[in-house]
Amino acid sequence: MLSDYRRIFSPAGSLLFSAAGFVSRLPQSMIGVGIVVMVSRLGGDYWLAGSVSATQALATAPIGPQISRLVDRHGQRRVVLPATAVTVAAICALLLCARYAAPAWALYVAAAVAGCMPSMGALVRSRWAEIHRESPRLLHTAYSLESVLDEVVYVVGPILTITLSFGAGAGAGLLTAAILLTVGVLLFAAQRRTEPPVRTEPQRAGGSALRIPGIGLSVLTATSVGASYGSVEVVTVAFADAHHHKALSGLLLGVYALGSCLAGVVFGAVRPRGAITRRLLVSVCAMVVTMAPLLFAPGLAVLAGLLFVAGMSIAPVLITTMGLVGHLAPAARLTESITWIVSGLSAGVALGYSAAGWVVDAAEAPAGYGVPCTAALLAATTVLLALPRLARADAT
Repeated sequence: MLSDYRRIFSPAGSLLFSAAGFVSRLPQSMIGVGIVVMVSRLGGDYWLAGSVSATQALATAPIGPQISRLVDRHGQRRVVLPATAVTVAAICALLLCARYAAPAWALYVAAAVAGCMPSMGALVRSRWAEIHRESPRLLHTAYSLESVLDEVVYVVGPILTITLSFGAGAGAGLLTAAILLTVGVLLFAAQRRTEPPVRTEPQRAGGSALRIPGIGLSVLTATSVGASYGSVEVVTVAFADAHHHKALSGLLLGVYALGSCLAGVVFGAVRPRGAITRRLLVSVCAMVVTMAPLLFAPGLAVLAGLLFVAGMSIAPVLITTMGLVGHLAPAARLTESITWIVSGLSAGVALGYSAAGWVVDAAEAPAGYGVPCTAALLAATTVLLALPRLARADAT
């Protein structure tokens, strides 16, 4: 079964664009943490550091799909290079503003402009879709690989940023993110052989890809999944702190990510069976089942095992959601459609952070796990209620 992972790289150039895409995605997990560390270390309050970081994240959610929409219309290379140039310039401006104590509004403006960063995960998946369009099995494996790499990005990125920021200077982590983004995008754009062709679409006047039947429902599902994922991070830190071992929270979250990575690898090696809409329903229901035991964890050791099992439900949901979007969206609008899923996930993570923090402050830390459980239940309910519409959209 693992031979499929070798087969997805058989087309010329596939390994190169996937590797370049990984490098260019690392900054997605570095910029937010880098802003917080830099601003706070240079004398800013944590509320300022957090709100500037949130501005960048919130700006990316609506801007990203618009960048990807331009990619679908004009091609990856023609759009991603100027968008990256604007993003890197904004990051450099943010570094200078923080270094020379510019007014707070300048930090917010620079952070908002940095939201022009292209969704490299969507661009990579669009290339896989073009290469393996005639082989759903290999496309499923390719999407699984990218989901695993996403997990690696969000584990490695913050660690790298914090290490650099405390070891080489307050802005070192953010500067490194800008360098990695530049290098990764340049290498990615240089792979012209695997770039999807621009396709015309008679219905392009229809507006946003959210109007495509089933895409909006998929984004709503992704938002709930993101809220579940993000809230687990906040509550786990609070739970470890309540048990007087806050330093172990990073290890616990690493176990959570490891469960998702391993599940993604195995899921990608298994031949998909049955309708993709029903596979999505099974995946989100499994997420509900694996999240519920977190509410009853008596201590850190048991929690680690439960987090590993809960993490195993994340990758299959995300892989299947991306696969469904590939079924629903026409090739001429695939990049934008995938980016809306990514934006939904990001918005959900932000909502999960906020809701979990509120619950942890209002009640004991274990009660906070009610937030990811509720979000997972909402995702399952959404898919269950939308299943007939999703199935009809997938059949058209």
